[in-house]
Amino acid sequence: MSEIGPVGFLGILMLDTKFPRPLGDIGNPGTFARLGIPVRFRTVRGASPKRIVQEADPALLQPFVDAGRELASQGARVISTSCGFLASYQDHLAKALPVPVITSSLLQCARLSRPGIVTIDAASLDDRILAAAGVPPGTPVQGVEPGCEFHRRILGDETELDTARAEQDVVAAARQLIERHPSVAEIVLECTNMPPYRQAVRQATGREVHDIVSLLAMAWAASFSQS
Repeated sequence: MSEIGPVGFLGILMLDTKFPRPLGDIGNPGTFARLGIPVRFRTVRGASPKRIVQEADPALLQPFVDAGRELASQGARVISTSCGFLASYQDHLAKALPVPVITSSLLQCARLSRPGIVTIDAASLDDRILAAAGVPPGTPVQGVEPGCEFHRRILGDETELDTARAEQDVVAAARQLIERHPSVAEIVLECTNMPPYRQAVRQATGREVHDIVSLLAMAWAASFSQS
């Protein structure tokens, strides 16, 4: 946990996980320390990657609301989550909490000219979630290969992660996205565990790359201009 000063902090509602979180991952405190953003994490017990991504368990909504209210009462200036699929909770959390809520990197698709999405699980990223995030209809979506290092370790919540192989998996998905949809001008990384590989994706595709960390950095700065 970073030191909390009078400016408040960025609150992150975390899934209940044990997989490794390298620098750049939303759950690594160093990710925000290097941006000068104080951060506080609140784990929602029982909110596993499988229950959120593949099962979309509605029983977890209220625990996220309760955890968000706790962070807001402690001084959170902006609240986010550690899973892009929680875009499905965006409207409910935004109405329930007294501070700005940014559940997912998918929220920025609406302001981009020709976005394409790279996700951890294309089969589970359905139209309901995309609509909740305001993603323009027809936006291309490409998932990492099911069962690959990145997919298996994160969704299976395993304690080991080969980051070099995970990077290759994310880059491969981004390349597939561009090969199938060459008109895509900006890539949005849905998964909050993908930001460590942002630069590799940019170099491999020649496209601008956006993720939850870059979005939260902008939201944090904007929270001061609006206050």
